[in-house]
Amino acid sequence: MTSKSATVDARATVYGYPRQGRNRELKKAIEGYWKGRVTADALRDTASALRRANWRQLTEAGVHEVPTGDFSYYDHVLDTSVMLGAIPERHRAAVAAEPLDGYFAMARGTQDVAPLEMTKWFDTNYHYLVPELGPDTDFSADSTQQVAQLAEALALGLTPRPVLVGPVTYLLLAKPAPGVPADFEPLTLLDRLLPVYADVLSDLKAAGAEWVQLDEPALVQDRTPAELNAVARAYRDLGGLENRPRLLVASYFDRLGEALPVLARTPVDGLALDFTGPAAANLDDLAAVGGLPGRRLVAGVVDGRNIWINDYEKSLTTLATLLGLAGQVDVAASCSLLHVPLDTAGERDIDPQILRWLAFARQKSAEIVTLAKGLTQGTDTIAAELAANRADLASRAGSAITHDPAVRARTAAVTDVDGRRAQPYAERTAAQRAHLGLPLLPTTTIGSFPQTVELRSARADLRAGRTDTTGYEKRIRAEIAENIAFQEKAGIDVLVHGEPERNDMVQYFAEQLTGYLATQHGWVQSYGTRYVRPPVLAGDISRSGPMTVRWTLYAQSLTDRPVKGMLTGPVTMLAWSFVRDDQPLGDTARQVALALRDEVTDLESAGTSVIQVDEPALRETLPLRAADRPRYLDWATEAFRLTTGGVRPGTQIHTHMCYAEFGDILQAIEDLDADVISLEAARSHMQVAGELATAGYPREVGPGVYDIHSPRVPAADEAAALLRKGLEAIPPERLWANPDCGLKTRGWAETRASLENLVAAARTVRAELRS
Repeated sequence: MTSKSATVDARATVYGYPRQGRNRELKKAIEGYWKGRVTADALRDTASALRRANWRQLTEAGVHEVPTGDFSYYDHVLDTSVMLGAIPERHRAAVAAEPLDGYFAMARGTQDVAPLEMTKWFDTNYHYLVPELGPDTDFSADSTQQVAQLAEALALGLTPRPVLVGPVTYLLLAKPAPGVPADFEPLTLLDRLLPVYADVLSDLKAAGAEWVQLDEPALVQDRTPAELNAVARAYRDLGGLENRPRLLVASYFDRLGEALPVLARTPVDGLALDFTGPAAANLDDLAAVGGLPGRRLVAGVVDGRNIWINDYEKSLTTLATLLGLAGQVDVAASCSLLHVPLDTAGERDIDPQILRWLAFARQKSAEIVTLAKGLTQGTDTIAAELAANRADLASRAGSAITHDPAVRARTAAVTDVDGRRAQPYAERTAAQRAHLGLPLLPTTTIGSFPQTVELRSARADLRAGRTDTTGYEKRIRAEIAENIAFQEKAGIDVLVHGEPERNDMVQYFAEQLTGYLATQHGWVQSYGTRYVRPPVLAGDISRSGPMTVRWTLYAQSLTDRPVKGMLTGPVTMLAWSFVRDDQPLGDTARQVALALRDEVTDLESAGTSVIQVDEPALRETLPLRAADRPRYLDWATEAFRLTTGGVRPGTQIHTHMCYAEFGDILQAIEDLDADVISLEAARSHMQVAGELATAGYPREVGPGVYDIHSPRVPAADEAAALLRKGLEAIPPERLWANPDCGLKTRGWAETRASLENLVAAARTVRAELRS
């Protein structure tokens, strides 16, 4: 690392920024619009104010080039579908009548029209709306939103760079539209799509864009020769356009691998590459192709997905090496800062010394600016920042929080026997069926019930000291009693207590485990207006006492039907936290698993005969490259088995997964050794049921028949049709009826009606099976 680089002019930039606002103003405005309390103009004004605030914050920090087009009311992939005219036939009339309402209908559905399918954005907890395409899809350019946001930034005197989802990634993320053969490949539409991108690029150039960023994260996955050929063709054509801005192709989340030389040979003007974590391999790969002489390289050296401070000296060393590999080297985060909270400044409950270990979006922007300054003006100009950074890194490395000898000794003592049930599934299931006495197609829910305004207010009153623990727990008992009474009246077979005491399925446990830190304002978008506060997994993990037993026992005391104990699994506890990066993930998962194992043991000892350990993040966390997956799946499935392996044969272990592509992990699902798995299936039309059957999955399955991410109430005959479709793949003695996911975000009116219809559907199909 040199002390001065006199000929360097490195600029600071980012690919995207949190959308919600400091106090989640966007969420409140959108939900107000849905309820009729906020007008469309007021919603647009809120969105504009938030964009301006983001740009102002970035420019005041010293960021030279700001992103536009990254801001979205719901999802940037859905925005891309609108930009390309790829509106599903069933939504076209609504979009034509009122574009904003039609847009939200595509995202959420209406009572009469189903929404687009939703799934995870690569290996993150962000969800996108899956484009629906077919051989008759007619693309057309509508760059209104992208041009408007560009004009907004230009009017403020900023240097903006529009950000678009690239054409290859867009097509690779798409699925065949309903009614289109399942073997249709959307990538075959590339030649039809490229002229539409050319029109959008022309519009942006005419509106004043100097650079446009085309995001191609799908290229960090394993790609076939045909797909790489499509990449070459796409960027040969777009790069060869005469009337275009300069093009920056961005990838992130992993190394580009075989796609890097393909892109390097195209006439694009620059590449934006991730150089963090496994993507650090991009450095050697870039050197191997001869770099980008005369072209721009945006170096993502600040981790855009986690919240730990950057190691300045390490990043500056990487940047100094990159100077010899490109005509212009600029500094950025590894990906959009959408995946981290906004600002650490409001976190007053975290020890100030520990807070210095953390960097949210605002702090990461400052890190990028500092690195750009050090690269351009020399490290002497950032000497104070370097010294403070060294001290903070040393403070974290030497902290007692990160090293608990008792936890490490227990983890080291784990053996293979600890992760194995005493009897194989075929023997366990007979004992469980005899004990539980459930009918064919047993009905259940996934765990959470609606969290009403009153319930949230009670929790806020407890935090603020306006009510005491006695008053709060009285409210919780009343909620549980209401939940149990409704489920009994509706005829549900296996009940849940509804989780009224839980603020979040990860945070609730994190707040009761040592080694975790909770934030007050660390909100991150999961989908649409759903924001979560991932806890910070900072140190070694242990449990000080039971976390769920009391409320589960209270619920069971109100009914003779079985009540499930509900836990969040070890992989999801990691994936939906900002996890420590100073030891292997498998080691951390094992610590969490042992803490949860203690909870499972206590639930079983207290008489709970059905225990659900949710792992919705198992697929989400799957490495993007196939070569990296076996090691991950080994420790991930081991952690689940370590959590559940100590129970008796008659205790039925459930797990739950949602909103992911399950085909890649079917063997891992079997390796969990759970007795029952429930999965999202309503939006994907029972696709997973067929996948499990094809793979020979031998256990009980609950593919969802009620899409809980839409406000629409599925009719009983609709749910029955899905159950019949499920029965085409799964025999009736192994099929359950349940929603796709938890009901926390839904209202009570739609929840009651939907669950009553679900029970009616199960009874109808049950009767058909007996006839």
